[in-house]
Amino acid sequence: MLEELDIRNLGPIREATIAPAAGMTAITGETGAGKSMLLSAIRLVSGGAAESSRVSAGADEAWAQAIFALSDDAVASEHSGDTNDAGSGDADSGFTGAAAAVAKAHDAGVDPEDGELFLSRTVRASGRSRAVLGGKSVPRSVLGAIAGELVTIHGQTDQLKIAASSRQREFLDRVAGDEAELAAYRKAWDALAAMDERLERLRSQESSARQQADYLRESIDRINRIDPQPGEDEELKARRERIENAADIAQGVGSALGALDASQVDVDAADGASAVELINYAVTSLRAIRVGGTFSEQADRLESINADLGDVVFALSQELGDEGSVEDLDQINGRIHELGDLARRWGPTLADVLAWRDKAAFDLEDLDASPEKVAELESERQTLYDAALAAADVLSAARVAAAADLGARVTEELGSLAMLGASLEVRVTPRDKADDPLGPYGRDDIAFLFTPFEGSPQLPMGKSASGGELSRLMLALELVAADTRGGADQTFIFDEVDAGVGGKAAVELGKRLARLARSAQVIVVTHLAQVASWADAQFVVTKEPSDADDDDLGVVTTIAEVNGETRVHEIARMLSGSESEASLDHARELLSDSRLTLPLAGAGAAGD
Repeated sequence: MLEELDIRNLGPIREATIAPAAGMTAITGETGAGKSMLLSAIRLVSGGAAESSRVSAGADEAWAQAIFALSDDAVASEHSGDTNDAGSGDADSGFTGAAAAVAKAHDAGVDPEDGELFLSRTVRASGRSRAVLGGKSVPRSVLGAIAGELVTIHGQTDQLKIAASSRQREFLDRVAGDEAELAAYRKAWDALAAMDERLERLRSQESSARQQADYLRESIDRINRIDPQPGEDEELKARRERIENAADIAQGVGSALGALDASQVDVDAADGASAVELINYAVTSLRAIRVGGTFSEQADRLESINADLGDVVFALSQELGDEGSVEDLDQINGRIHELGDLARRWGPTLADVLAWRDKAAFDLEDLDASPEKVAELESERQTLYDAALAAADVLSAARVAAAADLGARVTEELGSLAMLGASLEVRVTPRDKADDPLGPYGRDDIAFLFTPFEGSPQLPMGKSASGGELSRLMLALELVAADTRGGADQTFIFDEVDAGVGGKAAVELGKRLARLARSAQVIVVTHLAQVASWADAQFVVTKEPSDADDDDLGVVTTIAEVNGETRVHEIARMLSGSESEASLDHARELLSDSRLTLPLAGAGAAGD
């Protein structure tokens, strides 16, 4: 709810603070006193247009701040899972009202502080403005999105919102309580929309997709035909190097083996003893010494060296005659060339080539625009369409039932709001099946059709009533919604709702505003005592001459809450324009009688 509204230098208001009641608050005062500035302040913090002409004369800037107190459930929604995954408070997030406002604030980088959200706006006389959320500068559209979840203004300049078919659909869905049916339909619709996008992509890019598919298919076939193995190119290059240096290898290995162990090669023994033989001779010589100690130890070391030489001799002997032929070299070079070409195209390594091939195989499925593939997807699309259509029918049935009940109950309310003969029909019409009837929110065209008086033509809401009539119609709608679905977790502001109303109808109007205030916060700007008397709190807007010699306004507007006898005097003024004993007694009687004693059971009960 709106906990506090602070205003500085806005129009004739130099400084004002209003703390509305949790239930119903009445804003009263003489015509022209400046009551409209309160609505201007609300619109300002709600992201409305900033007009430098609204800055008080002689001031550099105007400032307004709204502090909203949030329910524990709304604040807890910030931590109940990942709000980003939930849609972050948008229409698809599952959050409404204050919970949606918390989610949107969180997306903007601001979380509630002590269960409160601060929305403020500064308008400079130069025309520039600054929007602030919780002390952080944000685009004014962010304020608009958040305030839109917390405040609903029903005034002459705000009634066009409900004229939009999307708003009427949202309102009907709220009354119908069809969240489950709408969620089931949206799931089916999203799947259908994804398939339509896939088919459209295939059809609109058929030529380029076919070329890309051909390229992928040919590339995959070429890689598969060559069948590279990871690291194969490096192994082949090593083999090629051995073959190219076969003569040097044979000569070097042969000489080394001849020096180490002449028995391993065809070497004339007369050329000299080999290293192995010489070491064996040394070992035998040392063993022949009968004195132990160092001679025996050195013999052991030489035997160990001889064992290592044996391992070397064996390894080198395996290398003889393993270099391959010229024919092998031709095959190896050919294979290296093939692998190198693959690496240049899809590498740089053969492992990269294989990874590219595997990914290309998946991409090829989506790029396959062949008639067979398109036909397959079209068949899948028909299955998805049938499922979405069935879900839309279930949603439509819920809307049709709720529409009939909503129209009848609102019409009943209008009779008690000085609008006898007025009626509302909520029409739910399936779209023409000749075209695709499905949309993001079902298959229904929804229209609120209002008849302001008996015999009047039935016209779309917003085009068939005055501002005051529309305000009362909106009151009736909100009352039925509150009776059906409980509290709206919002602040409702009504302006001009009492236009053209008087007498007993004014009392009924005030009673219904008070009834709505039992499930939501209600602020009403009124000039009728019969309406103001039902409020839990009353603020009076007064315009008086300025005491300050340097005040460029000449007059100042003050806003003060009235209680006790002060309120009695204000109600008396509103009743008769004077404060005579008779009017004061009448005011006391009116305040005493303006109490809700009946339970919030429905329109008929509270209006009796």
